[in-house]
Amino acid sequence: MKITRLETLFVRPRWLFLKVHTDEGIVGLGEPIVEGRAQTVAAAVHEIGRYLIGQDPRRIEHHWQAIYRGQFYRGGPVLCSALSGIEQALWDILGKWLGQPVYQLLGGAVRDRIRVYGWVGGETYGDYIASAKVSASQGFTALKVGLHGAVRLVDTPAVVEQNVQRFADIRAAVGPHVDIGIDFHGRCSPAMSIRLAKALEPYHPMFIEEPVLPENVDALATVARSTSIPIATGERLFTKWGFREVLEKQAAAILQPDLSHCGGILEAKKIAAMGECYYAAVAPHCPLGPIALAASLHLDACTPNFLVQEHVTTGVGYLKNPFEIVDGHIPLPQGPGLGIELDEEALADKLYDGSWETPRLWHDDGSVADW
Repeated sequence: MKITRLETLFVRPRWLFLKVHTDEGIVGLGEPIVEGRAQTVAAAVHEIGRYLIGQDPRRIEHHWQAIYRGQFYRGGPVLCSALSGIEQALWDILGKWLGQPVYQLLGGAVRDRIRVYGWVGGETYGDYIASAKVSASQGFTALKVGLHGAVRLVDTPAVVEQNVQRFADIRAAVGPHVDIGIDFHGRCSPAMSIRLAKALEPYHPMFIEEPVLPENVDALATVARSTSIPIATGERLFTKWGFREVLEKQAAAILQPDLSHCGGILEAKKIAAMGECYYAAVAPHCPLGPIALAASLHLDACTPNFLVQEHVTTGVGYLKNPFEIVDGHIPLPQGPGLGIELDEEALADKLYDGSWETPRLWHDDGSVADW
């Protein structure tokens, strides 16, 4: 079997889908994307395609090594995301060729269903409470809410009180049997994250996600040691090397590799195995499309230290067989490969030119805030 063509599709709202074609008619699906940089990643995919065309797609590890290590520059969001989507597609091809789900090729399922969490969102304070109640009533056992607004390096008590009160009200609305994570989104300094974490502790968050940006692992470790709340990070880390120092310094209890950024399915499996040695849980990051979600579900199925899966779509309007959420869980994928099939007719209405800008945050003095 040989790879004949790499086809990229810009898909609304901000996604990039990949089809890897072969001379035996098997087509693998992947999702290589950096949010807001879809056109850049698509260019990287086609540059990598110069190496892949004519290759046997079943040599997944070999191609990963050749793509990652075979050039002078390695790593970073663009190259790793291009590699991630390609790697997903190669696993899809291999699974289809063998007639087996990808997780069966990675050791088999270790659970019967996959826990997912829902996002708590809205335009107003009341919307957040209503959203949390709806999710809990639908059987979700885990939710996540984001930090509100921009945060200065040292901010006012009102900023702390506003965010803590909102979290407390969500906790009161859903009760103690529902886990609630809170995403700081890397917006805070260590000092503000420590202050916020202390105020949030009485309400038992499941985790604080990205309390600080991941560039300074010592700062992350400082925050982790200051609170009893588990720290989660990983969406902006790439390959096993990006997670090494986080684990060695015990800077996070929950790893969040994004399978469209970190290097793909097998690389995330290696990251999870590293985390297992440090008693770290794995909660894959996935605010992306249905192909990325499908890849994540296969990792979740075969990973002992899996905790919970993020999702924003079940694939309705994109897949012929969208995922079904039952009591806050998605059943194990059953089809070969990634177990999904694009709805080409519905997808045709969702294609666009790939132009999407990441929202920006500003402080009240006009300076740039971390988003």
